[in-house]
Amino acid sequence: MMRAVLLALAAVAVLALPSCKREKRETRASTVPAEQPRQLALSTNHAGSAQAPPMESAGKRYEESAYQITEGKRLYTWFNCNGCHANGGGDSGPPLMDDKWIYGGEIQNIYATIQQGRPNGMPSFRGRIPDHQIWQVSAYVRSMGRNVRMDIAPSRNDDMHPRASENRLPLAPPVAGGSTPPSAQHPQ
Repeated sequence: MMRAVLLALAAVAVLALPSCKREKRETRASTVPAEQPRQLALSTNHAGSAQAPPMESAGKRYEESAYQITEGKRLYTWFNCNGCHANGGGDSGPPLMDDKWIYGGEIQNIYATIQQGRPNGMPSFRGRIPDHQIWQVSAYVRSMGRNVRMDIAPSRNDDMHPRASENRLPLAPPVAGGSTPPSAQHPQ
């Protein structure tokens, strides 16, 4: 009798397994698509003209998303942009927090600079970094110069504060101080 019950349960389990399907989630972007040749509109007189090329919809989408900017912040550190630009204050590379942009400070200009590189130091990352990640880093660089809305701009890293944030400090009981000053004593 017990054996028949076990066999019946095993048969039900075998029949139920094919009907269970896990949902499929895409946790990574698809492979790098073939690059489309792009026209870069620069000034004929000198780099960094006041007139920027038209805003691409992709750039606007990345620049207005807190998630994309935060991913750009992570990638900025991961790709070692800190090595040349420090934390945006400049080092061997130019600062990214000021309002002086040689090749233009719009997101499409920053994208072009990262993708194509610039003379005298900025390497080209075309073919090394997928387009969507270049857009994310570009959006983060724009946020460093306070060029995005405050509600989507990332906060400062804990390692840049003089001490750890309050939620990372260990629990500590209050320390008893000296005597109570007369102004705080109750009349008797």
